[in-house]
Amino acid sequence: MKSLLFLVLISICWAEHTGNYALERDRIIHIQENGPRLLVEAEQTKVFSHRGGNITLPCKFYRDHTSAGSGTHKIRVKWTKLTSDYLKEVDVFVAMGLHQKSYGNYQGRVFLKKGSENDASLVITDITLEDYGRYKCEVIEGLEDDTAVVSLDLQGVVFPYFPRLGRYNLNFHEAQQACLDQDSVIASFDQLYDAWRSGLDWCNAGWLNDGSVQYPITKPREPCGGKNTVPGVRNYGFWDKDKSRYDVFCFTSNFNGRFYYLIHPTKLTYDEAVQACLKDGSQIAKVGQIFAAWKLLGYDRCDAGWLADGSVRYPISRPRRRCSPDEAAVRFVGFPDKKHKLYGVYCFRAYN
Repeated sequence: MKSLLFLVLISICWAEHTGNYALERDRIIHIQENGPRLLVEAEQTKVFSHRGGNITLPCKFYRDHTSAGSGTHKIRVKWTKLTSDYLKEVDVFVAMGLHQKSYGNYQGRVFLKKGSENDASLVITDITLEDYGRYKCEVIEGLEDDTAVVSLDLQGVVFPYFPRLGRYNLNFHEAQQACLDQDSVIASFDQLYDAWRSGLDWCNAGWLNDGSVQYPITKPREPCGGKNTVPGVRNYGFWDKDKSRYDVFCFTSNFNGRFYYLIHPTKLTYDEAVQACLKDGSQIAKVGQIFAAWKLLGYDRCDAGWLADGSVRYPISRPRRRCSPDEAAVRFVGFPDKKHKLYGVYCFRAYN
């Protein structure tokens, strides 16, 4: 009898336990935690400028003044530049109270706008080609912090480049230097993509600044990935930066100076061309400068001339017979023998 009563009590307890469990399992409990007491926002996620210009990267922060401890800590503002390696950031500017510091080639060129007490916007002056990219604004107050990202885009032109040695002769580091030597920087994928959308078609693969090798095709054809493929930016992937050799895509922007074809009574050898520009108070022009003059200023001249790298080119912005009948372009004659007295010269005079 006692055993039977014990079993009945166990059954009743089990039934109550499982019934309560079923009720708890179906019940949804919402727990409202305190929201962030600091919010950082960028009014624009992308801003546009050009080399030599000034730009403001927008960033504002908002604090919850009702929360405990708000306003008791100093605000710290930190700007960094993001890289293609997402684990690395380049310090640009830091400010906390009266203490401010800028870094690297940003020294003397960056400061906070301070349009209001919650304004953390960064002003960059005398913009360089290297300033292009994505920037992070971070605001810190005590244990609270938040970030916003702004992209700085530059007006300019992308151009393919290879040296006198010929095509596919540059490793990644040599490609970077080749662009710098021609008054430009190695292009990003976004810059190459924009150039492709604007009509750039080039069948030789070149390095980009993230270490990838790609090339833009607007008119598919057999030697360039196949006739039946769709237009696009072809991607070779990432290659060994020391051993692999390709061409390079460079990017340049507006310049502060005068680009011109030197009127001279005779044709010139390369050495004579260099001296002729110097005698005129200038220097022999670089490849980046002829592309910038052509693309950004509409420079047009149907005379082949020496450039600093020993190549001979001429810019055509108005296609016409005997100059460039089919398209506006910087026409490439080649890398002739520097002793040939067959060409004029393009010069560049920088403005101080």
